[in-house]
Amino acid sequence: MGFRIRSDYRLQGDQPQAVEKLVANLQEGHRFQTLLGATGTGKTFTMANVVERVQRPTLVIAHNKTLAAQL
Repeated sequence: MGFRIRSDYRLQGDQPQAVEKLVANLQEGHRFQTLLGATGTGKTFTMANVVERVQRPTLVIAHNKTLAAQL
């Protein structure tokens, strides 16, 4: 049983392209990447989609419980 997103939301705007690039880079062996975005642009949701696609162990660090609860 792997990580699965349960959400009514769908990727939109630049998110699908970001997921594709991040996943492709991970598959090519690039272990460290940065996703930049303004507050409220869906970075957490975007990364959740990356984790769902690659199904690899992932460490998520959040500075508050509100962000941690999003995952």
